[in-house]
Amino acid sequence: MSPVFSSDQLSRHLHRVGEADSATIDSDARQARTRELLLRAADAVDEQERQRLHDEIVLLNVEIAESIVMRYRNRGVPAEDLVQVACLGLVKSARGFDPDKSDNFLSYAVPTILGEVKRFFRDNAWVVRPPRRIQELQAEISATSATLAHAEGRMPSVSDIASHLEVRPKDVEEALAADGCFTPSSLDRPKVEGEAASLNDVLGREEAGYAQAEAVVALAPLCRNLSERDRRIIYLRFFHEWTQARIAAEFGVTQMQVSRLLSRILKQLRNELGEPGLEATAEPADIAV
Repeated sequence: MSPVFSSDQLSRHLHRVGEADSATIDSDARQARTRELLLRAADAVDEQERQRLHDEIVLLNVEIAESIVMRYRNRGVPAEDLVQVACLGLVKSARGFDPDKSDNFLSYAVPTILGEVKRFFRDNAWVVRPPRRIQELQAEISATSATLAHAEGRMPSVSDIASHLEVRPKDVEEALAADGCFTPSSLDRPKVEGEAASLNDVLGREEAGYAQAEAVVALAPLCRNLSERDRRIIYLRFFHEWTQARIAAEFGVTQMQVSRLLSRILKQLRNELGEPGLEATAEPADIAV
């Protein structure tokens, strides 16, 4: 993004998220100074002077942007990037606020900054994108958990959070379960620290033998009703994987005859399985080996 103030200004005025600043301006004094600058900016005729006043407003209130960023830390996005996004919301607030309509700049700036941060997460930060209601609920859960933990001196339960947010506990559990969508764990990471086995090694996989076992159970009684020759052809073709040419040599017939026999047998089995609408597809003629 293109900054509206220089990197030198940022380095002088932006402190790291979470660190206290001994030179922090008193809240009332900041609000009074902010209003004074907003009024001057509204009356400024020169565009450069208006821009300079807006920059000063942003730098004066940057702690507000940082305090909002605190709610979204440790979600896979560097805090410095979030500060820049929040500052963009602060810039938009300074440019869009009308001091003639309200005296409270923060009542306009805070929702604008929150909107920019949430939009950034929604559009850029998700590796696996859950539904939007889950994304928004995660942010509310994060803020509520910190508030309740501070007030009660313990980590709040799912029921506590759900009651405070007036949502169902099931919704809170769903949002918490999707918490790793920002930075999902790699399947190649060790299952236990210091061990060689990865998470991928212990994940279940679809067992290919189940389908074959079901087919054998379903077809076994039907195959018993076939003639001895037909059973022999099926046995050689699908259990021993003989080619049609080799089966033809075994029975003293042509390969084309074996292909037709297989088509008839398979169509008969399909019909007996209750799929009369399925047409048997003749196997392509195998090349003699």
